[in-house]
Amino acid sequence: MEQTELNEQPASQLDADNTARAIAPPNNSNTRTTLHPTVSPATCASCGAAADSNGNELAAPSYVFAIGRVEMRFPTLAVEKEFAQATGRANTKGLTDRAAAHAVLSEPTNRYIARQVCWILTIEGLETYILVPRDPADYDQLLEAVRPQPSPLDLDVVVGMRGPIAPPEMCNGLMVPIVAFDQIYSFDRDALIKAIPKPEKTTAKEFGPAAEELFDRIMLAADNAGSTDEHRALNYLAVRYPAIYATAAEAFGRNSSLTAVDVQPSPLSSTRKVVDVIFSFTNRATDVVEKFFTRVDVTEEFPFLVTKMSPYFDR
Repeated sequence: MEQTELNEQPASQLDADNTARAIAPPNNSNTRTTLHPTVSPATCASCGAAADSNGNELAAPSYVFAIGRVEMRFPTLAVEKEFAQATGRANTKGLTDRAAAHAVLSEPTNRYIARQVCWILTIEGLETYILVPRDPADYDQLLEAVRPQPSPLDLDVVVGMRGPIAPPEMCNGLMVPIVAFDQIYSFDRDALIKAIPKPEKTTAKEFGPAAEELFDRIMLAADNAGSTDEHRALNYLAVRYPAIYATAAEAFGRNSSLTAVDVQPSPLSSTRKVVDVIFSFTNRATDVVEKFFTRVDVTEEFPFLVTKMSPYFDR
């Protein structure tokens, strides 16, 4: 994973591209409009509309920036048997089940099976979304998420538009929201931590545990399904903005504890949705609280940084 230092720029000149390359560069960020061929127009006509839309009027789009794990499921017995037959024809000797599945689905002649199975995003072990590519070419991103050698630390980031609840017949009775995704990129937590630029005054031995703790705290935020503005901003910062980890490491070095991570609408919000993400650190000896914040624009599908990390003062 390539490391790229952030350029010091005025806040108004910071953009999503500059921050995206800092930690986890995406595979593809082009926006596309073709929906999954097996999803009928009636099922996904409102993909991107708010979940509570009644279908008579288009509501404001509902976006997702979620971190979880992509898994494959069989929607019907027929698809499962077809996959078993394709596996029997393939040379999978010596491969684990996961590696065999990856090998079979990666074969060009078996791509039709990849279009028939269900792709699920689980978050903290819970089935959260059914994933549908907006371009058939993006099945490659789903296949890459089925790692031949999986690890408990594997993570997949999904960026897309949330649609309606899936009908029971779509994925063997699983009724969770459909997400028409534009972008998936996969990595493991260790690779993410190693790719974060280390502060000059912090040793690698100190920085690694600090970054891991902050990342885990963000991932364990209550009900973080990556669908609200607050959670989209947090997840974006977790994988795209290394300054939050440097701030945490420096605070730990000052004998402070991370006591709160709050997200609230920014006073600068007007025609766009901008949120302030506030990190609170309390000194373990004096109980003095220091706060730092950064602003994130979550108006559209792809969040981006508005202002870099700086001290925060209660008003």
